[in-house]
Amino acid sequence: MEYVTAVPHPRSEAAAPARSGRRSLAVALLSGALGAAVALLATRQRWAEGTATVAGGHFPLTATGSDVTGVPAALAVVGLAALVAVFAVRRAGRFAVAALLALSGAGIVAAALAGVADGSALDDKAAATTGDTSATVQALTHTAWPYAAAAGGVLILLAGLLALRYGPRWPAMSGRYERGTERPRRSARPVDPERPEEIWKALDRGEDPTGA
Repeated sequence: MEYVTAVPHPRSEAAAPARSGRRSLAVALLSGALGAAVALLATRQRWAEGTATVAGGHFPLTATGSDVTGVPAALAVVGLAALVAVFAVRRAGRFAVAALLALSGAGIVAAALAGVADGSALDDKAAATTGDTSATVQALTHTAWPYAAAAGGVLILLAGLLALRYGPRWPAMSGRYERGTERPRRSARPVDPERPEEIWKALDRGEDPTGA
């Protein structure tokens, strides 16, 4: 009995890297954009709350993510810019931008987790409210929004890692948009001297309506 060994088709082997590149590109774009949106949204929400003692009573205080730390929002903007810039550069430049994208995500995670137990923003508000620089916030509690910001950072980090791994397979901006390339000039169309509007259009295009 003879056994026939299946030989993989060359086209299927060549198409496999292209398919993996398209899939990784779609996942990176989705995770990067979603992660930046989540991180920016989370920094606008209430991260911590507590009370300050004022004239024998308790005054409620709240702190948003931007009050606690401005790092996640700033790095989310950097991550979005890096995600777009990945397609404008090639080779070493793409690797550097992908690394920046991954570092932005990691920085968001670190800053958001550090803000989970940070009560300094509310302490400052307590001091300003009571007029006592030594006053501190009481009954300090934290919400889940810092963890949401950290999750957004994880998504941006994932996009950066995908760009580092599969970035060389992704398409780049067309060469005709690169600096130093000239766009092909269109040939001048004949102008009817009996129609003044065509003469003006030719002048606007930088053409000689006389044909000289």
